Amino acid sequence: MTRASLDKEPREVAAMFDGVARRYDVTNTVLSGGRDRMWRRETRLALGLKPGEKVLDLGAGTGVSTLELGRSGALAVGADISVGMLQAGRAKRPEVPLLAADALHLPFADETFDAVTISFALRNIADTDAALGEMARVTKPGGRLVVCEFSTPTWRPFRAVYQGYLVGALPQVAKRVSSNPDAYEYLAESIRAWPDQAGLAARIGENGWRKVAWRNLTGGVVALHRGFRI
Repeated sequence: MTRASLDKEPREVAAMFDGVARRYDVTNTVLSGGRDRMWRRETRLALGLKPGEKVLDLGAGTGVSTLELGRSGALAVGADISVGMLQAGRAKRPEVPLLAADALHLPFADETFDAVTISFALRNIADTDAALGEMARVTKPGGRLVVCEFSTPTWRPFRAVYQGYLVGALPQVAKRVSSNPDAYEYLAESIRAWPDQAGLAARIGENGWRKVAWRNLTGGVVALHRGFRI
């Protein structure tokens, strides 16, 4: 099985997600205790989508997040670098538009989308700043960005428990339910190396977005960052 390094070389990342595609959705639900459904719903609500708008779901994987976005009435298009994930998604959700795309070189014209979102995938991209800039490029002026990503729990005692879960329990649970448990060791490492809420907000604000703010979910295990295209 394949896992990526924290250098996040695109071919390694794609191959790693190809390896988890078969059981990706069920593994996420198990590892999150079912909270992944709530996180997806809150992402949709934070975007404030209206019927007829177009939204890009970047890092869409199997398209479960894209399907959730479509419940708003907007046209939701999913994109991902992993062909294996896209194949799994097309088999499960043939009605959801899914296409292969590199987050650093999106195959869309300038100012195509009313909104763009990325869930649990920004930290897997080698150049965070370039990806945020590319998302701004394909978004209309004034359009919205929502980043749903693992973050830093705000209560110190819980933070210590959570860090212990990442190091110890998460890889063990992944061995039972995932088709590529090694990938979840990378998951834990990438979360620990990721900036906290304020750090990510600063990065977003430096790369084409204004009025950046965030809201914690599940005590800061996950944070929603929202910004508006300059």
